[in-house]
Amino acid sequence: MYNIGVDIGGTGIKIGVVDCEGNIVYRDQCSTDVKGGFDKIISDIDGVIRRIIKENSIDASQIGSIGFGLPGYIDKDGKANCVNLNWSKVDFIKSLKSTFPEFDILAENDATVAGLAESRFGSAKNSNSSVLITLGTGVGGGIVINGRPFSGAHGVGSEIGHMIIGENFYDCNCGNNGCFETFCSATAIIKYAQKLLSEENVPTSVILDMCKGDISKIDAKIVFDAYRQDDQIAKEVIARFKKYLAIGIANIVNTLDPEVVAIGGGLSKSSDIILDGLKEMVREHITYKDEEFADIVIATLGNDAGIIGASILK
Repeated sequence: MYNIGVDIGGTGIKIGVVDCEGNIVYRDQCSTDVKGGFDKIISDIDGVIRRIIKENSIDASQIGSIGFGLPGYIDKDGKANCVNLNWSKVDFIKSLKSTFPEFDILAENDATVAGLAESRFGSAKNSNSSVLITLGTGVGGGIVINGRPFSGAHGVGSEIGHMIIGENFYDCNCGNNGCFETFCSATAIIKYAQKLLSEENVPTSVILDMCKGDISKIDAKIVFDAYRQDDQIAKEVIARFKKYLAIGIANIVNTLDPEVVAIGGGLSKSSDIILDGLKEMVREHITYKDEEFADIVIATLGNDAGIIGASILK
């Protein structure tokens, strides 16, 4: 038996047939035609799935379910809200059940399904409760409790990136000030580096050399690379990033007490810097400082987590 996982992103859709051991045995993809609208995206997904099944001679009876990871949330009525896809309460589950009447259809937030994959087959394998924090352009979160994904009573839970953890010099895209993702995302790192380099009496920084004097060209990798060269500006930026990352993780530990906190997303490639001393920093903010608390690890499934997690929602 297999399940199919569909990871819908803002620019691309990844689809895989997954076996019971969490292995992606067949995969394909297509672009996300946002301009074409909801119906076009569903039609494209239908085409890719039918192609995978046909080309690999898979009988429909071998497919248990099709699961979807969405860059947004599914409400209790099965309607999807995804800002970057221009979806507002589109009838997602109903449409997919009509498109694939022969299969069970399930859907969850993309970070939530990635968290489920990590808990079942990845960095949090064999744990009963875990939290995945994805550090990328924003900050996402996937919470797993008793082996099941948690998204709250109305489908909008696990928005870890929008915990308020401090006061910041810019507002979050959600309209609030002080969201976790405005301190600990790639965007946050870039914005703070640009802020420091725009101030008067800035010390010489290799960041300026790396971006050829154009601070609009700074990315998070440049800042981490400069940190490795002992650059003072980079050290200040990363110290601030890790300070608030520790606060955010401590909030999660104080609230949920998970067995594992996994860190994924693009920034996790700099795991040597991120993990260095992080657990001790988190301990400073947890309630019971002398007790054991969550293992803090780097996620292991990478870009496959979305497909795998979506496939095991059932």
